[in-house]
Amino acid sequence: MMLDKITYGHCNFSEVQDSISQLIMTIKDNESNNMTLSEIESLIRVKLQGIGRDLIQAKMNMIGMLESEGTVKGSDGVVRPRKQLKGRKVETSFGEVNYERWGYGALGVDSLFPSDGHLNLPPEKYTHEVRRLVSEDVTRSSYDEALEVLSERTAAKVPKRQGVELTRRAAEDFVNFYDEGATVEADTDVAPAESGSLLIMTTDGKGVVMRMDGLREATKKAAEKKDNKLNKRLSRGEKRDRKRMAQVACVYTISPHIRTAEEIAGGLNPAVEKDQKKSPRPENKRVWASIERESDQVVEEIFQEAQARDPHHEKQWVGLVDGNPKQLQLLKEQATTYGVTLIIILDFIHVLEYLWKASRAFYEEASPECEQFVTERLLRLLRGQSSQVAKGMRKMATDRGLSQADRKAVDKCASYLLKYREHLRYDQYLAQGLPIATGVIEGACRYLVKLKFPIFKTGQAERQARGFQAKPINNQ
Repeated sequence: MMLDKITYGHCNFSEVQDSISQLIMTIKDNESNNMTLSEIESLIRVKLQGIGRDLIQAKMNMIGMLESEGTVKGSDGVVRPRKQLKGRKVETSFGEVNYERWGYGALGVDSLFPSDGHLNLPPEKYTHEVRRLVSEDVTRSSYDEALEVLSERTAAKVPKRQGVELTRRAAEDFVNFYDEGATVEADTDVAPAESGSLLIMTTDGKGVVMRMDGLREATKKAAEKKDNKLNKRLSRGEKRDRKRMAQVACVYTISPHIRTAEEIAGGLNPAVEKDQKKSPRPENKRVWASIERESDQVVEEIFQEAQARDPHHEKQWVGLVDGNPKQLQLLKEQATTYGVTLIIILDFIHVLEYLWKASRAFYEEASPECEQFVTERLLRLLRGQSSQVAKGMRKMATDRGLSQADRKAVDKCASYLLKYREHLRYDQYLAQGLPIATGVIEGACRYLVKLKFPIFKTGQAERQARGFQAKPINNQ
């Protein structure tokens, strides 16, 4: 359907020109000489937002009055001969405009609006530009923060629920986009874009509190069997069994960064001056999460993404996890399936927490002795001495005559270090310039899941949002 030639009979562009001239006169006026530069900037910004809104309004007035050149027929094959002016509101980055355009209808079918198609207007009130701004900001912060920034920098007004829906719509083709991209790359001999020699894969689970009807079957049964002591709150040690696990995943490339154990340990102390050498940044980072798919499906997607990036296995593949046995098993199975040598590294910050808990069996919490205990053993761990650290802690607990209850944290830490010692070779990892912390995935768990997924945790909204995918984050 083509629109007729543009005419300007129903437009208010002259009013916009008057507003621009008035703004120029205001800035040129001698009274503005008493204003600070910041005040002038603020004045111009506010005035230009209003001028932008009026300019869009004039343009939409013009387009809305255009009539179709020929017969209006929908994809259903029905001709719509009836013509009527109908209005709608559109929220732009310059503010809300009221838009009247010709609609074409027929008995028993929906009306069609050719000018809406000409302007590429979405079904909802908010323009694609507003959707883009919202979607980009929520990848960097929470919904509340993103919408607050939007209202400060533009004249668009987007409530939180609408902001969530706009983001969901912007991301609804996320999976298909990457699946198709992986297929295209796998079917071609084109060399992948140059990037760091390390291909990092990392995943973690993050619980999301759900309504009862949104829980998985096993969790729902456990919650129904609960007989808590109090009705209005949990007692010590009681859990609600109200969470559903969202599996978070991330794939990125990065350049090696060789460090020493002393540099890592010193970097944890805010009083120590940091190394001025800049660490390499993650490249082409893709982050996603699913509350619908199982962890094995998400891990398989991780390897599909990695394979698409490095089909000839020319990079060093690295898996960064926190020691979850199922995640370790899935990574090893997929590595075998893809025939790739995968170095699996346990997050050393996660290991550090075990050390802190063990230290409290010997010393008062937050005491200098407690800190010294952790620092000494952390350095030894970073030098690849996990087995010696485990044996030494157990001997220390025995020599001090700690009871079985008092040494529980010590034995737990020692067992952890011995069980996963093949993934705690930090001396080798640091010498090869490999990352040893899962900060990227921890950040994703916080911003992508903790601050965003709870929006969908209730009733119908939760069911509609299962499998929600985040917009990819790209850091060059």
